Amino acid sequence: MKKYILICFLMFTGFASFAQKFAYVDTEYILKHLPEYKSSLNQLNLLSEQWQQQVDKNFTDIDKMYKAYQADQVLLTADMRKRRENEIIEKEKDAKDFQRRIFGPDGELFQNRSKLLSPIQDKVTKAIGEVAKAKFFDFIFDKSSEATMMIYASSNYDVSNEVITRLGYKPGAILK
Repeated sequence: MKKYILICFLMFTGFASFAQKFAYVDTEYILKHLPEYKSSLNQLNLLSEQWQQQVDKNFTDIDKMYKAYQADQVLLTADMRKRRENEIIEKEKDAKDFQRRIFGPDGELFQNRSKLLSPIQDKVTKAIGEVAKAKFFDFIFDKSSEATMMIYASSNYDVSNEVITRLGYKPGAILK
């Protein structure tokens, strides 16, 4: 019986030593520590505000054209009314095209976001990989990702501060 228990104990400890190691990071927390991320977001916000002002101006101009058309409508001939209506419709179509070209799924804002943030995300991913190799983690999950849901996570396994340190910054000093 003692041999059976000893064999079971050795097998159990042998299997436990081959257990996979998991960890998690909070990429939002990590990114808040990177000045280049903050700078890129500010740049994107400025671009977005400029483009939004242009979109607003376009639609304000269309509204003015429509109100002027309504005021003059009784004085216009049928041909002149049709021409003014077509001008308003064309201007509205151009404004919507501009808005879609800038803010659409493949628009300039999305392309600029990719261009500015991809190198930063690659840098963070590389640092996470280095921490995982150094600490022999098999898996590291992103706690801030919507796709990966964690109901409970022990803070013993959070390696976010180590990733920030690996990137050359000081943990806890969140940029504002």
